[in-house]
Amino acid sequence: MERSSREWLVPLTGVLFAVLLIVSFIVQGEPKGADNPANEVKQWYLDNKDAAEISAFIGAVAAGALIFYGGYLRKVFDGAGPMLAILPLIGLTVVAVGGAIDGFILFATAERAEDLPPESVRTLQTLFDNDWLPLFLGTLVFNWAAGLAVLRTGALPRWMGWAGIVFGVLSLAGPIGFLGALGAGLWVIVSSIMLSLRARGPASAAPAATPTQG
Repeated sequence: MERSSREWLVPLTGVLFAVLLIVSFIVQGEPKGADNPANEVKQWYLDNKDAAEISAFIGAVAAGALIFYGGYLRKVFDGAGPMLAILPLIGLTVVAVGGAIDGFILFATAERAEDLPPESVRTLQTLFDNDWLPLFLGTLVFNWAAGLAVLRTGALPRWMGWAGIVFGVLSLAGPIGFLGALGAGLWVIVSSIMLSLRARGPASAAPAATPTQG
């Protein structure tokens, strides 16, 4: 089956996501947490209104790229069976929506901070500081599903499958659970590059993704 000459660009949406996310964080800076005095929280948004809004927009574009990458993984994991093939996409979509909620709160707070009393701004900051549950849920589903799908199909090296499972375990590890999210991000970057290089090579170089015998 002949490949499109530009197919190798599609999996790079995973790298694009990571780059845009980093840019978003750099542009945003570090908002004052809700444990700071309300006046300081409000003043940060007044001083960084444009940066916060631009960061939220870039983050939304990054979330869109992540969903496209999840769609590509759906194709890669087609041999894993209906459930495992779709779950990585679902996990990444939940992460993307969680990120969009994060950006929505950031944007709305920056946009209206001038008109709101300090305590109201701090209330919004409390939501921003603690809206991590959708991100946790999506990351947890993605890590386990991607790891198992790799082991079942051989679509990527087996160590990538075991890495996904390890990151899934770390996601449940309480105080160090954030390592699961960092691991998922690293997994997306590495797999994105691997799949792009494979798609760029000769069609015969790409191994068939067939389910392992269970």
